[in-house]
Amino acid sequence: MKLGVGVPVSGSWATPGTMRLVARRAEELGYASLWTFQRLLYPADVSADPARWPPVYRSVHDPLVTLAYLAGQTSTIRLGVAVLNMPFYSPLLLAKQATTLDVVSGGRLDLGLGIGWSELEYAATRAPTDQRGARADEFLTTLHAIWASDVVEVQGRFWQLSGVRVEPRPVQQPRPGLLLGGHAPAALRRAGRLADGWVSSSGQDLAALPRAIETVRQGAAEAGKDPAGTRIVVRGVARLRPGGAAARRPLSGSYDEIRADLDVLRGHGVTETFLDLNFDRTIGAVDADPEDSARRALELLEALAPRRGRS
Repeated sequence: MKLGVGVPVSGSWATPGTMRLVARRAEELGYASLWTFQRLLYPADVSADPARWPPVYRSVHDPLVTLAYLAGQTSTIRLGVAVLNMPFYSPLLLAKQATTLDVVSGGRLDLGLGIGWSELEYAATRAPTDQRGARADEFLTTLHAIWASDVVEVQGRFWQLSGVRVEPRPVQQPRPGLLLGGHAPAALRRAGRLADGWVSSSGQDLAALPRAIETVRQGAAEAGKDPAGTRIVVRGVARLRPGGAAARRPLSGSYDEIRADLDVLRGHGVTETFLDLNFDRTIGAVDADPEDSARRALELLEALAPRRGRS
């Protein structure tokens, strides 16, 4: 199982200097990947649904722009977004942005896509709310056509392209790494069927992973693909705390407890976990101490470094 890192994108610690510091140190220590996520807005009043709108979502940088910046600060570590919401884009625009990022990074992009859950963001972007599953399927097949065709011909229900070239092409062929998010059975099967695999959300119940992984791999098998080759990427919401807590959440606690949890994920068949401190309220919020957040992140990177046999 590979081990990656969520770079600073939310709250007070998400500064260019700390992004650069964390990214470069992660690469030096042998981590496989850097990851960002997307959040467009935050309600002025979250009292009606505080669980859905944690403080981490209040201030979040654009994930693709952040990765483009870090592409110029690193040389080998992969760059992933988990996830961009397809309804907020057209396939053509996103294909152009992703291709450019793949080119400027030398072929290091892993593109995670989802359909989103925030009705506020849907309304603000004027994204259609009907037929979300059908739109997602056609969005993905249109992306595939853009990346695979010399002359693109797409005549779908929602998108049409005819007799056009979309260049340059990505460095990675036939396309950048493609992962899908989601937790409903249809979304899990779509990840196996139309992408390279699945990436879990910050709210994923890690105890339910085996069932989700099985559904993803069923989707791959139904599409005639080898289920064993399907990527399973977990966002590891890490919270370093004193050990021995009675009601400890997975990937929270002491370093020894977090290492044991990583072993469990490996046993479930997870192919990659990235440790994301953005979702720790004491790090990824706007009122957290940015210097302390950076210090704690570097300490975690050192303690769990893959080159020390802990991935």
